[in-house]
Amino acid sequence: MTNIIGISGWSGSGKTKLITNLIKFFKDNYSLKVCALKHAHHTFELDQKGKDSQKMFEAGANRVIITSSKQWAIINRINSEEPPLEELLRHSKDNIDIILVEGWKFSKIKKIEVYRKVLKKEMLSSKDKSFIAIATDEKKLSIETKIPILNINDTKQIGNFILKNLNIYNV
Repeated sequence: MTNIIGISGWSGSGKTKLITNLIKFFKDNYSLKVCALKHAHHTFELDQKGKDSQKMFEAGANRVIITSSKQWAIINRINSEEPPLEELLRHSKDNIDIILVEGWKFSKIKKIEVYRKVLKKEMLSSKDKSFIAIATDEKKLSIETKIPILNINDTKQIGNFILKNLNIYNV
């Protein structure tokens, strides 16, 4: 079974930096196969203007698969609404040990909140029981819930917390 953990927080909190550090930590220290699932709030382009695969998609293809000796990608056209996280997770599990989900702050998967007081936003974990920890750079953070507070700058601490919580390794 693939293990799933969300890294959620407000824009600018440091989610992407934490996830990239965790990917390196899991690969270098445990040789885990990691999938990163990123939620984008805006339209994005996977391919560059003028490239063949982009021309095929613009021509109306419902699915374009791009492959090379180093990587491959599938671009699917969405005709109605964005697929739910559960559907995307089903497509992300093949040959993967752990999935790191960035965003989807209101999903019901286990999540770690990335919190920065300087953003002046409410803490998500105070209203959502899906959060299992908070990663922050605050020295003295007062919270209402009884979940661990982790040092956002200590990737090893956060990575080991995730591995233990998901029962991947007893670290």
